[in-house]
Amino acid sequence: MPNNLKGRVAVVTGSGQGVGRTIAIALAQEGAKVVTNNRKPGSTSPFIHGEEFEKSLTVKQRERISKRDTEKRGDAATVASEIRDMGGEAEPFFGDVSDYEVVGQLIQMTVDYFGKIDILVNNAGTFAHVSVWEMTKEQWHHVTDNKPTSAFNTIRHAAPLMMKQKWGRILNCTSGAWLGCLNACNYASANAGVVGLTRAVAKELLPYGITCNAYAPQAITRSSYAAVFLNEQLEKMGRPLWPKKQQEDRLRTMDTSPGPEYLAPMVAFLATEAAANISGTVFRVSSDGSVFGRYSEPVVVKEMSKPEGLWTVDEIIKAAPKGLLEGYVNLTDRDPWWK
Repeated sequence: MPNNLKGRVAVVTGSGQGVGRTIAIALAQEGAKVVTNNRKPGSTSPFIHGEEFEKSLTVKQRERISKRDTEKRGDAATVASEIRDMGGEAEPFFGDVSDYEVVGQLIQMTVDYFGKIDILVNNAGTFAHVSVWEMTKEQWHHVTDNKPTSAFNTIRHAAPLMMKQKWGRILNCTSGAWLGCLNACNYASANAGVVGLTRAVAKELLPYGITCNAYAPQAITRSSYAAVFLNEQLEKMGRPLWPKKQQEDRLRTMDTSPGPEYLAPMVAFLATEAAANISGTVFRVSSDGSVFGRYSEPVVVKEMSKPEGLWTVDEIIKAAPKGLLEGYVNLTDRDPWWK
């Protein structure tokens, strides 16, 4: 095995299957001792929209899922066993990381087993596709309590330990949805919150030798299938989640695109000593692992000022087109999602 992370101890939340599983294995392959995690023993269903949605799937849709199992289904224990089978060290922890007290137990178990914590990967998350005018309070909290709350919980418990040893790597899973997306304002808000949390934590902890970055994966997982099949149903009702071309592209590529294992090397890199000067940054990883992207820093692109006194509304109406809004392109023109 490579030794880029030899002697390091990592916790990976939501690592029973999918993206989290591949990250846990990648860290172990680089020499890290890993604590795997998911909520409870037993693999979760690929039909994450619930039993009613599962029953609504057609035979053809079920066959597509069976034909290509995009991720090994399992739990924290099976992934830990995989790591041990390949010669690594790993221990599973079952518990919901959206629960602050449970996370305290997770971090304490890590220290009890391996003596410390060096790397924290906040991969746990979920989503629910619902339009904002139909979203229930429960659907909002189901997603936002997972992210960024669970990331705060783990960071809060792990940071003091990392600060004492003057070394740490915190990696938070976000999504391109942090820029805004259709029919999932809970998911967009949760992931935008992860970005804000990442940037704030990076500033606070950098003096202690701790970095904090975010990764936005584009991976074919159970959620990819669920979203595409849900959209097929909603299209028939005249309420699609996204434009027809986007749906066609997803249907065409989801059976052939590589699985989530291709994004793991980038996440592992950010956990190494070589990434000591990288912090507060969001990275995008393509579904085939061939393209890595770095999001730009938010900047003020245009300003207008008044020499004296406060602006009036009439003055803003007159001045903004050639001042503050010069060159501005409306969101609907930048991203014509209805086409």
